[in-house]
Amino acid sequence: MEKNNKFTLIIGAAIIILLGVSAICAPFLSKYSPNKIEIDSALMVPSIGHFLGTDQLGRDLLSRLLYGARISLAVGIIAVGIATLVGLILGSIAGFFGGLTDSLIMRLLDIMLCFPTFFLILAVVSILEPSIFNIMIIIGLTSWMGTARLVRAEVLSLKEREFILAARAIGASNARIILRHLIPNAMGPVIVNATLGVAGAILLESALSFLGLGVQPPDASWGNILAEAKSTLGVAWWLSVFPGAAILLTVLGFNLIGEGFKK
Repeated sequence: MEKNNKFTLIIGAAIIILLGVSAICAPFLSKYSPNKIEIDSALMVPSIGHFLGTDQLGRDLLSRLLYGARISLAVGIIAVGIATLVGLILGSIAGFFGGLTDSLIMRLLDIMLCFPTFFLILAVVSILEPSIFNIMIIIGLTSWMGTARLVRAEVLSLKEREFILAARAIGASNARIILRHLIPNAMGPVIVNATLGVAGAILLESALSFLGLGVQPPDASWGNILAEAKSTLGVAWWLSVFPGAAILLTVLGFNLIGEGFKK
């Protein structure tokens, strides 16, 4: 079983590393600017000149996918980083102090869970100006509940262990116990949850961009590339197939990493 998990982890990591390196090296992998319009080259099929074809404005699809990968990966990683940080803080405080503090934090968590996450994000984004930074912050601040529950459960289990009692006995402060002893020992399930959360955040960003509430044109993201492909779906299959495959591959990679971390 452990060999299977290790193999799954390696495959997932290889996919994400390949995507990450491709995004970083985008200027070297494609000679075209992602936003350069060439009407004479509109809707060209995949060829030697344009490996993945061009869109209705003559922009090179490979270039747009590579630069869009930067945005999609950044949104996924930063949004989950925010969600994990908030979840760690609230979950550890709730589990460690218990009582009224625990009740208040858990009721806040329950209230957040009452709202469908996507529609909550949709409502907030529609009020604020659509931008990549707003998207990352909003997804992060509406996705911390699962992490908080995991951390709370781990802290409740750990806080009565001998090493925590020993830390109390030598006069360690509550903050030191939480930061130096509880949180590091509760990180196992949090890492698994975070890797799976990155995939979810990328899908959310893609969905928002597809609806016109995410990354705004002319900047490329996989979601708005798919949105622009709707008008040419019957005549330019590559404009929807390749961005869809990129999203699928990225989500698969992060899910495989998450599965690989599971024991």
